[in-house]
Amino acid sequence: MHSTRTPRSPSRTLVAATGLVAALALTATACGGGDDDTAGGSGSGATATATVTGGGGDSGDGKVRLPAGVADKLKRHGIDVDDWAEGGWRDWGKDKWLSAAKDFVNPMIEGLWKPERMKSAKEADKTVTAKDAAADQGVSDPAPEPVEAVAEKTPYHENAAPVGKVFFDSPEGSMVCSGTVIKDVNHPGKSDLVWTAGHCVHAGSGGGWYRNIAFVPAYNDLGESEEQLRDATSAEIAPYGNWWADWASTSKEWIAGGSETGGAGAAYDYAVLHVTPEQGSKSLEETVGGALDVDFSAPSASEVASMGAWGYPAAPPYNGLKMFKCLDRPGRLSLSPALPTMYRIGCTMTGGSSGGGWFRVVGGRTKLVSNTSIGPSDNTWLAGPQLGAEAEAIYRNMSRTYGGR
Repeated sequence: MHSTRTPRSPSRTLVAATGLVAALALTATACGGGDDDTAGGSGSGATATATVTGGGGDSGDGKVRLPAGVADKLKRHGIDVDDWAEGGWRDWGKDKWLSAAKDFVNPMIEGLWKPERMKSAKEADKTVTAKDAAADQGVSDPAPEPVEAVAEKTPYHENAAPVGKVFFDSPEGSMVCSGTVIKDVNHPGKSDLVWTAGHCVHAGSGGGWYRNIAFVPAYNDLGESEEQLRDATSAEIAPYGNWWADWASTSKEWIAGGSETGGAGAAYDYAVLHVTPEQGSKSLEETVGGALDVDFSAPSASEVASMGAWGYPAAPPYNGLKMFKCLDRPGRLSLSPALPTMYRIGCTMTGGSSGGGWFRVVGGRTKLVSNTSIGPSDNTWLAGPQLGAEAEAIYRNMSRTYGGR
């Protein structure tokens, strides 16, 4: 995408970025308790599960674990649970592709996300056109200069423990995004919540919920190459296991207006997952040793000196195996006068980084303030939604209703 750029002071950007790097000790910061963490009762979500045994192959090891009530929900929509593990989930017919917020279902198929299947997943990209990005230049700031993405230090669990990859199946095949472990205000120290993009869980207008959604924290923890991972075991590529989403929530604006290029839902392109381990019983936060608070104050871009975006870019020149980050001073991006302004930073990360958290330092603590949503076809910048009251309502409902599962 071609656009007019206004040069910025290199020294100013460097100072801000350097300060953010020093403060963004994601693991250390995340391990402490949050200021607004409160003790709370368990959620109202059902905890009973049922196991259905089917075939193996690409559908996994043949065991499907269902939260209570899911089998009945599938049956109401004409979906045979017994066929699900045999590959019935591949039926994306309009009558089988559930779309409404209340209709989310994601039965766990044990063994489905094997190392090779993870490595073959394609990036879930949202690219805006030059026309889209120039829709409201009276509000948008000039496009930022590109910021070269920098590889995160390894092992990831010591440098960016809350960051990981989100895998899912779509009508186009297996796909991948990025995500972040976030704190649960009603279950301090024992969160099972993950923040990502709406387009990583739901196709938006005219589509429905994706399937087989799973989160893998600290994916490829040692940052090994494709050659080194040729015969990698599950423990090497997913050291903290696979965590399946037993519930997901995204904005009503994304469901109604999201599209392949972001669309009218881009400014609301965020989602929260509640996950459960494929193996084990500890919470996600206890397992990875960290989680981040979410900043819902939606500060204007002019109030923020620096933001950092983390993720696993998968489109060339990246291959999705390593974690990268970009640090920059944010500007404003407006796609329409009727939509909230989005944050925009210079960054060369490509598709696959979608859903990855954007972090800033608030009172000496690192908090998630946005997530990667859209970018141009020339991969020079990224944009993410401001997280205000609508996003906080989704988060608090997830914590209240599903956090105690």
